[in-house]
Amino acid sequence: MLLISNGRVLNPASGSDAQRDILLDGDRIVGLAPHGQLADQARGAEIFDAKGLIVAPGFIDLHCHLREPGGESSETIETGTRAAAHGGFTAVCPMPNTRPVNDNASLTRSIVERAAAVSPVRVWPIGAASIGSKGEALAEIAAMKQAGIVAVSDDGHPIANAKLLRSVMDYCRELGLPVIDHCEDSSLFAGAVMREGKQSVRLGLRGMPAATESLCVARDVQVGELTRCRLHIAHLSARASLDLVRAAKARGLPVTCEVTPHHFTLIDEDVEYDSRYKMNPPLASREDREALIAGLADGAVDAIATDHAPHEPALKDVEFDKAPFGITGFETAIGLGLELVHAGKISLMRMVELFTSGPARVLGIERRIAENEPGDLTIFSTEHKWTFRAEESASKSRNSPFDGREFRGAPMATVVAGRIVYQR
Repeated sequence: MLLISNGRVLNPASGSDAQRDILLDGDRIVGLAPHGQLADQARGAEIFDAKGLIVAPGFIDLHCHLREPGGESSETIETGTRAAAHGGFTAVCPMPNTRPVNDNASLTRSIVERAAAVSPVRVWPIGAASIGSKGEALAEIAAMKQAGIVAVSDDGHPIANAKLLRSVMDYCRELGLPVIDHCEDSSLFAGAVMREGKQSVRLGLRGMPAATESLCVARDVQVGELTRCRLHIAHLSARASLDLVRAAKARGLPVTCEVTPHHFTLIDEDVEYDSRYKMNPPLASREDREALIAGLADGAVDAIATDHAPHEPALKDVEFDKAPFGITGFETAIGLGLELVHAGKISLMRMVELFTSGPARVLGIERRIAENEPGDLTIFSTEHKWTFRAEESASKSRNSPFDGREFRGAPMATVVAGRIVYQR
């Protein structure tokens, strides 16, 4: 047994915020009560003193890349999930753009089995929407669902065309799976490496306009209206895209979206000739960032997701044009989220919702602290001061623009299935 003692328990699903003790036995929560009232029931339990700390439902990352199979020089399931645990995540959803692509039940099973053997956190794979993510034919979606996927996506690419998207959505609606799309109109994207604007002109780097994303979002929303399938927009970065999601929600469509910490923190003006600032979607304008923060605050955005995308130094330490897109994100996510809280941009409860019940709803599940619920908890401090050092990361890769950044607030412990898998 494990007793989480005297923490401030935030439970967005019920809106409750109170000092509570939480007792876990096996992989479940078996008690939740004011401090001291579980003493008899918890006799002999291991005790974690959470005084002065926030205890939240286990954080879920809807969007990450663990690179295995095929990219083990940059990350493995073992190293990536260890970094996730260090970042306070109890469950992660790896995208299918591995080598080979996760487009069949056999590969899905191998990922699930490998995770069961080496991962400290839950791994819920996302399967490819099309074979090889090539946009030509449907992948083995039903078989992959039986093997363990929780959604489909051709992440790294948009689902290729409206006809295929409709087929994927019709199929996934019947299976109860959300469709997650990486939205970009490739005809406006070719060769671009950052957001189009004054900074791209100053640096002499080819830029992609914000409409690259919003044109595809508009297509997806309209096809979603035809099919009534759950549609989730990955790593949304542009105000026009968010406006489309808002309008879809107002019409009652099952459309959701996520925003990454780097998109609500950095802007295109931060980009120099440093590939740690190269990601896709690229860093956007100041106006886009302010719109994203407003969406995080008012409910238009459903989740914060890291898009953790590790790359070994040999791949990133090249000219900006030649480097792959992507940055690491697990270990800095809570710190960056708390920057919004400390700045008064969002409430602490809202931040927790964006990491817990928000992503859970996207997946069609619940995430709350209550008796008989899974014993997954994220325990963090809002005040602990620390500095992120990429060289000390649990990830195999170091490609973070936040290397050396000082934070106020940090994950202090991660509990999965009733067991502490990370403690600061």
